[in-house]
This record gives sequence, structure tokens and C-alpha cells, in this order.
Amino acid sequence: MKKLVFLTAFILLSGLAFGQTLQKGNLVGFHVMKITLQPGVTMEKFIDFYNSKVVPEYGKNYPGGKGFVAKSIRGENKDSFGVFMVFQTEKDRDKYFKSDGSSTDLGIAAENKLKPVIEELNKLGTMTTIYNDWLVL
Repeated sequence: MKKLVFLTAFILLSGLAFGQTLQKGNLVGFHVMKITLQPGVTMEKFIDFYNSKVVPEYGKNYPGGKGFVAKSIRGENKDSFGVFMVFQTEKDRDKYFKSDGSSTDLGIAAENKLKPVIEELNKLGTMTTIYNDWLVL
């Protein structure tokens, strides 16, 4: 799994470099998603909703962070999905998340604001993630 996360993050960061320049000190949190769709819902519908509704809400509620959805197109985990969040610095990330991955008070406030869009997402499917945070050197 560590190899998957590293390779996926490397590929995504390489692609990100063409659309946005990563700089030394940026923090990238990469989450590998396990999605369970509700009956009759397609993966395309779930991902479209995530991109059009969830990602913008994260951007509004986590100032200083920008989210992206990605799909693995090669390798042993082909066709799996992930989400990554780019923060300017570790300090920006630390405003929302503690070192153990739990939320700070500011992070809990952001999560509460996201509840309506997450409840809407849960009508399409649910997901769990495993994550790693990467510091650009």
C-alpha cells in the first residue's frame, strides 16, 4: 500500500506541476478512496458530484487549501480514485488537522459547514480513505 500511495502521489504531483507550480514547503495530502456506491448510481455520477459540489465546498471551508480528484490510469490499482489537497504550508494544514489526523476546532467547524454536501454525497455513495501527507522539498 505504501508503494501505491507513493507512486500515485508522484504521478499526480508530476501532472499537477503542469497546471500549477508546487513550491518548496507546500503540503500535499493524498487520500486513496474506497467508494461504495448506492444501488443504481454510477461511478461517473459520484465523481462528477464530488468534483462539482464537494471540492468547491472544501475550498470555501478550508481557506489556503485546494482539492483535486484523481483517477489511477495504470498499474496494479488501475481505475481507483483518490483526492489530494494542496496547502501552501504545513502550518496552513495544521490549522485544520492535528498530528494524529483528527480535526482541530477550526477543522471541526469546517466539517460542520460541509455536512449538507456530504449528506447529499452519501445519497450517491459512501467512501473511506487512507492518507499520507507529503511535504514538497
